Amino acid sequence: MSTVAESEADATGPESPASGKPAKHIPGEEGTWIFILGDMTVFALLFGVFIDARSKHPVLFDHSQAILNQNYGAINTLLLLSSSMMVITGIRAIRHDIRGLAPAMFLGAIGCGLGFAFMKYLEWSEKFSHGIKPATNDFWMYYFILTGLHFFHLILGMLVLTYLFVQSRKPALTVRQFAFVEGGACFWHMVDLLWIVLFPLLYLVK
Repeated sequence: MSTVAESEADATGPESPASGKPAKHIPGEEGTWIFILGDMTVFALLFGVFIDARSKHPVLFDHSQAILNQNYGAINTLLLLSSSMMVITGIRAIRHDIRGLAPAMFLGAIGCGLGFAFMKYLEWSEKFSHGIKPATNDFWMYYFILTGLHFFHLILGMLVLTYLFVQSRKPALTVRQFAFVEGGACFWHMVDLLWIVLFPLLYLVK
């Protein structure tokens, strides 16, 4: 059975005829990248709709944005950035057969995701307690739609991280299993990237 150590050798790919150097390795399965790119396209369209709506009602959007607590957004940004670093470290640990490190990194990433979810719960609860809901105005409609969709992806991402954690505890992975692990890591990085765009878009840009 092919192990992850063998997959590391395969990861470099065949040599390029022109340079004689190994071809660059694209992590994950092709289907994973089709899904990720499609998902990011949908979010890009939503971001464009939000920016267009803001341009039409700048005063309303600025007034509503001022109510947001930027500390929540900043803490969540740090949590997701930290989780992505842990996932990168976990993937490298699997590739280099550092068995004890990989599960700990993926578990830490799950913990960061749970921290994000808790902070989002606090933020949403605070808004609802002050009578702010999606129907309040256009800004809050977009705010709850965008953060709600991202939260759904976060939940999916944590399920993916759980899969990565389980796989990382195996004594060896086949090439295909490792490709799925890499694809799962790429999905989590997408969740992180989407928030990196959402945070300034919703909380900072005026």
